[in-house]
Amino acid sequence: MKPHYPILDGLRGTAAILVVIYHLMEAYFGIPVNHPMHHGYLAVDFFYLLSGFVVAYAYDDRWAQGMTIKQFFKIRLVRLHPLVILGVLIGAIAYWFDPYTNMAHGLGIWKLIGITLIGFTLIPSPDVRGWGETHPLDGPCWSLLQEYIANIFYATFARKLSKTGLWAIVVIAAIALIFTAEWHGDVGTGWGYDTFWIAFVRMMFPFFAGLLLYRCGKLIRIPNAYVVCSLILVVLFFMPTFSRFNGVFEAACIIIAFPVVVAAGASGQIKGRWAKLCKFSGDISYPIYITHYPFIYIYTAWVATKKPDPMHQILPVALGLFVFFIVLAYIALKFYDEPVRAWLKKRVLNKAN
Repeated sequence: MKPHYPILDGLRGTAAILVVIYHLMEAYFGIPVNHPMHHGYLAVDFFYLLSGFVVAYAYDDRWAQGMTIKQFFKIRLVRLHPLVILGVLIGAIAYWFDPYTNMAHGLGIWKLIGITLIGFTLIPSPDVRGWGETHPLDGPCWSLLQEYIANIFYATFARKLSKTGLWAIVVIAAIALIFTAEWHGDVGTGWGYDTFWIAFVRMMFPFFAGLLLYRCGKLIRIPNAYVVCSLILVVLFFMPTFSRFNGVFEAACIIIAFPVVVAAGASGQIKGRWAKLCKFSGDISYPIYITHYPFIYIYTAWVATKKPDPMHQILPVALGLFVFFIVLAYIALKFYDEPVRAWLKKRVLNKAN
């Protein structure tokens, strides 16, 4: 029987919660250098590395058991796409009823419906906010598009690669990541049309490094791995910017620190209350990531237009939103994602088998 990696699930939750905090702070700290969590967007790169590790763990041995590429894609779509649909739908509703920008009134309902339908596919859609986003109704969808591309790469050729072949890709991707991060000054981009290619660079190294890490089986045993690894992520995300070396620092986080964190998390054991917290954060990690951002648009517009007081107005609203995002994620998981996936497994996966 395969070992389970509950701590990796919990670390995904840690990273997702840090992303939410980062976005809540970003509304007030609009200038990146002033943002207290300077490197919070690195959670996306951590997600990719986790994804590579988990995909290899879950599917590497299933190809020999007769799983086809078509079946693999169906399994991944059932796992990922229901929440994409929900996130984009929430984004469309939030866009239309946003009381602080009213951009939808100039767009028109039929154009919004068209952009929503495009968003359901994860194909980049027209920029309707003026932010230059590839996925303007639900910003985090840009990273899901790269996740899908990574899964296509895995199914079509990476599953067959030897460790030598994986090492070659990982080294080349690491070099590309270092040069890109140093040139741009950070890796906190790729979500817009002008830097769309950087999203691909950000995905390539961590995803393939995750595949390689699993296949090498080199784990690191440390006590209290969940707590220690979560704290490492917090410290890395809150580190200051490093002037002209900032890009190099972020590349080092992705290339060195994140594989170490995953290797430590994969070898750790957890029980008791920490295990419950670990499971809960892992369960809500994907739902909270994909559903929170439509409300961030409204919250950001409120901060920008109303100029509320930071301590007496922004802080209580931000704390309230944080709790709301957790509750919404749990509701989305239990009353939408899990039932829909169960239904799709019966109608799509079982019928295919």
